[in-house]
Formats: sequence, C-alpha cells, structure tokens
Amino acid sequence: MTRPIPYPTLQAWKSTIRSNPDPFITSIPKIELHVHIEGTLTPQLRFDLSRRNNLPLTSARLSKTFTTLPDLESAYNLLEPISIKGSGVSAFFDAYYSGMDVLRTEEDFFDLAWAYFERVRGLNVRYCEVFVDLQAHTRRGVSVQAVLGGLGRAREEAWEKLNLKANYILSFLRDLTPDSAMEHYELALPYREMLVGIGLDSNEYDRPPLLFKELYARARSDGFKLTAHCDVTQKNTHEHIRQVVEELGGNGAERVDHGLDAAEKGELVKGIKERGVGMALCPWAYVRHHTETNLFSHMRTLMDAGIKICISSDSPAYVESNWVTDNLALLKLRGGFTNEDVVRVQRDAVDMCWADEETKEKLRGEIETIVEGMRKKGEVV
Repeated sequence: MTRPIPYPTLQAWKSTIRSNPDPFITSIPKIELHVHIEGTLTPQLRFDLSRRNNLPLTSARLSKTFTTLPDLESAYNLLEPISIKGSGVSAFFDAYYSGMDVLRTEEDFFDLAWAYFERVRGLNVRYCEVFVDLQAHTRRGVSVQAVLGGLGRAREEAWEKLNLKANYILSFLRDLTPDSAMEHYELALPYREMLVGIGLDSNEYDRPPLLFKELYARARSDGFKLTAHCDVTQKNTHEHIRQVVEELGGNGAERVDHGLDAAEKGELVKGIKERGVGMALCPWAYVRHHTETNLFSHMRTLMDAGIKICISSDSPAYVESNWVTDNLALLKLRGGFTNEDVVRVQRDAVDMCWADEETKEKLRGEIETIVEGMRKKGEVV
C-alpha cells in the first residue's frame, strides 16, 4: 500500500501553518461540533494521569511500554502509519483506546474536559458539542458517574469561568451490539441535561447505521438530535451516508459526521442539501485516506452545493495536535478557502448546532461584530 499524501508533505503543511498563524482564523469566534473528548487526551495529560493512577502506558500495536514523556510523545506521530480499514490493527484505534486507560476517576474526566475547554477557549472557540464514548469506559470498569459526573462539572465550570458554552453528544461504539448501545443510552438518561444528541463512532467496517435503528427511533422520540459517523474511503460509505441522511430516526438525522465521500455521488449531495442536513468535517483527519486532489475537491463540491458545513478537529491529540484552527488553516493553505469561506462555515455551524436559540443569537452577534470590523479593514467583502 502507498500513502495518498506523502508524510513529509504533511509535515511541511504543519510547519507552514505553525510558523505562520493566520490572524483572521485566530480572531473570528469559532464553533466546534465534531470533537471526541477522549481524542483530546494529550501525551502530557496522559502521562500525568498514569502517574496519578499508578498505571503503565502501553501500545499493543508497538508492543511497547512507555516510561518517559518523550518516549510517549514519539508514539503520537499518527499521520505516518498507512490507513487500515477492516481487519488489522489500526494505529489510530490502538492509540485512542489504549490512551483512555488512564481515565479512571471523576477527577480524571474533569481534568480531561477542563484541559480541552481551556485550550479551545484560547483558540476563540465560543461553543462546542463534544462526543463522549461511554461504553469505552464502562467496559473497563469505570462508573457512569465517574465519566458523566466529571465531564458535567467541567462543562459547568467552562461556562462560569471561561464564558464557553458546551454540550455533549452520547456516542455509541458501532462495533459493539445494539443492545449494549440501548443499555448505555438508558444509563445516561439521568444526565440528559448535559446531552443534546446521540451519535455513532468507532470501527464501522460492515456495521451500517441501520443496525441501530431502534436506538435512533427511541432517541428521537425522547427529543434528542441525531448524527452518525460515516468514515471516508470506508467500505459501503455511500450507503452508510444515505442511511443516515434518509432513514435514521425514521426520516433521517439532523447531521452527518465526516461523510466527505458524499461528494462522489450527485444524488447524495442533492439529498443532503434538500433535507437541510449539516456536515461536520475534519480535514486533517482525512489526510491518511484521500489524495490531496480528492480531499480538497470533495470539500469544494459540498461547499459549492450550498450544504451547511462545520469545520472541526475530530481527535486532535491523535492527529498530531491539529486543533480546530489548524483544520481551518489547512483549508486556506491547500484547499482554496478564502476569508469569506471561513466566515461562512462559522455561520453555518451556528445554524447546525443544537444550542438553544438564545445562545445561537448571541453567537451570531459575536461573529457579525467581528466580521463588520474585518470588513472595514478590507479583510472580507
């Protein structure tokens, strides 16, 4: 197998973005709608929590135990391994699931979420919706209260201390059973004040969204919003996207996560647009899967079709520390994005998000205030 984009090319892109921060991207208020809280676990925090909980740091894929922080950091070059779909050991999933082993207590989950909220507030993120993989923790013996109690406290403090609004999306592991998903849905209901929707993630090879149709019907009847991951270059990805757009919850979900390959099928593009389905896209997450030409042309196809899009970071700690600003910067660097495009995706993200209307109006006001100032300086038209 060959890499669609050479690793040295990706490193050159990263270097350019890091050495030349884009003041326009920095200054505009941002909304993030696709980020996994477990995917924000940085090497430093993982190392600190391992010491707190007296746990080893291991990688099954590398058959290695890490004893120093530099040693652990060296394993986070996860844009380098070839992408694996289906059977085999995925570098990303190995790092993602082994990483969360250090999360054991309510305080651990508070620290994880608080670190994310502090970081993105510094990037001028003003609202976020964050995935949580509850099943990945309970199967390790961690209590629901430890997970959702810690995340909930961090959410409250983010609002009180950072003026950052956040909600969570309860995401289910599609490589586990629908029965397990329903069980965990019910376990999470006492915490519904902090939850705005449900999603599907993890390995979706031969696991179509409609396997979970009963769960989605229940969630919609209970008033939750719906989304699901549709991985890029995945087997049957176009059919997965169709199921999410047209059938989940009875008549389709409100959003699709990833789903970039919808751009390859005109009928999918048309259906997403006509149904008003939003798409949360994370460009740095696709660089191991798509050629440069396909990645950015697919993005432009969806934009030009008038589909509402939010640019987000996915699991930034495991995508070589590419956060939401880095994803926007990549689109300006290689994808032909203009300042006007950056503004548009923030406006789209407000429309797509599941915040209350008062919060949405406040976000719109913040964005338009900044845009008007930029317009006077000639930075946008």
